[in-house]
Amino acid sequence: MTEPAPPEEASALRAMLAPGQRSLWGAFGALLASSGTLVCCVLPAVMVSLGAGATLAGLVTAVPQLIWLSERKGLVFGVAAFALAIAGTLLWRARSAPCPADPALARACTRLRHWSNGLYIASVIATITGAVFAFVLPALG
Repeated sequence: MTEPAPPEEASALRAMLAPGQRSLWGAFGALLASSGTLVCCVLPAVMVSLGAGATLAGLVTAVPQLIWLSERKGLVFGVAAFALAIAGTLLWRARSAPCPADPALARACTRLRHWSNGLYIASVIATITGAVFAFVLPALG
């Protein structure tokens, strides 16, 4: 059984992992905000394109907030862009933060960075997809 780390060592370890954890939470928040762009703009367009207009009508009846999101798509995209900017800043600052020397903790630190980057990329893709459906495709038609 291993002994717990002394308090000063544990706080140093937490301080070392903090930038990675903040960037992970920032990326998760950006993904949550950018998923709103998918719900507001992509979901209705795809459902109507697939001939599921009646299903969309039933969904809007069950969840009337979808109408509110669609009517305020500028606000939805503004919040998503703000969340992406914050997450991008946190990721940028954490990119050169040192990982612990312990091999297991270094692997955890690296895994945390990969997850953060992956979530951020998914958020950017979701926001771009939503923007295409909300602003580009209606302008073409």
